[in-house]
Amino acid sequence: MNLTPDAGGVFPIAPTPFNADGSIDWTSTDRLFDFYQGIGADGITVLGIMGEAPKLEPEESVGIVKRAAARMPGKPIIVGVSAPGFAAMRSLARQVMDLGAAGVMIAPPSSLRTDDQITGYYAQAVEAIGTDIPFVIQDYPLTLSVVMTPAVIRRIVMDNPSCVMLKHEDWPGLEKISTLRKFEAEGSLRKISIVTGNGGLFLDFEMERGADGANTGYAFPELLIDVVRFQKAGQRDAAHDIFDAHLPLLRYEQQQGVGLAVRKYTLMKRGILASDAQRKPGAALSAKGKTEVDYLLARLAKHDPRARV
Repeated sequence: MNLTPDAGGVFPIAPTPFNADGSIDWTSTDRLFDFYQGIGADGITVLGIMGEAPKLEPEESVGIVKRAAARMPGKPIIVGVSAPGFAAMRSLARQVMDLGAAGVMIAPPSSLRTDDQITGYYAQAVEAIGTDIPFVIQDYPLTLSVVMTPAVIRRIVMDNPSCVMLKHEDWPGLEKISTLRKFEAEGSLRKISIVTGNGGLFLDFEMERGADGANTGYAFPELLIDVVRFQKAGQRDAAHDIFDAHLPLLRYEQQQGVGLAVRKYTLMKRGILASDAQRKPGAALSAKGKTEVDYLLARLAKHDPRARV
């Protein structure tokens, strides 16, 4: 099952569950993928930035992909394969595709600055992994410090037929989505899937600008599914109503440095993860922070019973 430009829906970014000693919690890993399957996620993304991919051993990364394929049969799996060098990228990309992945996600290294450097990097990456592997552009300037204009994204897509999806994480970025869809309507850009990140913080309006879904993390991915489903059904007010109920917790989870700690703590409270541990180095949520998350969950539960933990 290869990823195509028609892909859409919600592809949650899976955190990597760890035990307190830093080893991978494989039981929680299975439970997490079962959870995503059970709520009706359209696919899954593993080994992303919020999955602590750089902290994993190569065999651990492969093991997570194997687990995802086993627990989510029939669902497309996107695997982050970004690496400092192309040899490691190629090795992981070929391995995970052989294991049943649907495509790979490639983020640009933070050293890139000019348009030619960015487009040249993706051309080299495709040459390294092979033109037969569908890939996703990760556009995340807030963390990666690489600014891709709509014109640069168009060049990457048009120069590389194996590019099938854009993970859009610019902020602010609503006009970028509109511009890309305008390029498509004019015929200067072929159709690709646009899925959005930033923890879902702007998903309510991103869908209205032409996004196909979400490829991000949030401790309640059911909310992302709700918003996408309501927007696609033309139920604008319903989409905004449920989104607005979750917005305080969504915002709290977007804090730089502790966002993953908030997400893992909430998933632990929900009984999906056994521990909120991160592999070192990682920021922990303070006791005060935990009480604030508990408060937000209690308030959310008044509007959404799924938050009763």
